[in-house]
Amino acid sequence: MSITKESDLIGMKKISEVVGTTLKLMREFAKVGMSTKELDNYGGEILKSFGAKSAPYETYKFPGFTCISVNKEAAHGIPSVNKTLVEGDLINIDVSAELNGFWSDNGGSFVIGKDIHNHQPLIDASKNILQKAINNIKGGVKIADIGYLIEMEARKSGFKVIKNLAGHGVGRSLHEAPEDILNYRVRSNKNRFKKNTTVAIETFISTKSTYAVELMDGWTLVGNKGGYVTQHEQTILITDGAPVILTASNELWN
Repeated sequence: MSITKESDLIGMKKISEVVGTTLKLMREFAKVGMSTKELDNYGGEILKSFGAKSAPYETYKFPGFTCISVNKEAAHGIPSVNKTLVEGDLINIDVSAELNGFWSDNGGSFVIGKDIHNHQPLIDASKNILQKAINNIKGGVKIADIGYLIEMEARKSGFKVIKNLAGHGVGRSLHEAPEDILNYRVRSNKNRFKKNTTVAIETFISTKSTYAVELMDGWTLVGNKGGYVTQHEQTILITDGAPVILTASNELWN
């Protein structure tokens, strides 16, 4: 969305702090032996305590307050009492919500307990690439150039990108224009980032797959060639210089 007045910025800062804090607290709460539904309920209670509403539920009637994807699930994992976290699981939590007519989105991948399956290099690549991409965004920069940066950095790290999942505008709804902030370059895309707009930038970095495909449950996405996928996401305000990380309360890079 375009930030045209101070109240817009205040509203975006407030909901962004809420979703960032919720993600941070859920990450700290997650542990071996817990079901993903227990973790989701915890996140739902945090959102409720702030007066915020789950964006995926409000927008799409998603069966959970947050998306929790485990191991081979790339995105949109459904929280379940039958899915128990075990040592070494790769987990992604994506938290988005609405408060007072403003929407914000963030997410992050991490390992439960000890990293016995060596997922950390993939996680680190995703986090570092997101940070580098955001550091290169300002008003006037081509969206396609950021996609190129993400893909090239993934290759340097020995990984691939998921091409059909993307970052997007956010603010007055969960998904707004531009909806084409892809993890690779589309040369025909001439769109540029605009100063004083809010967008959600997210990396989808994978070990084997380049596309996400939907399972029979109608929600869960997995890689088309298997392997693992990590996602990290921040909602930012674009400026003439360094972007403002509105969801910094998630402490993704701490």
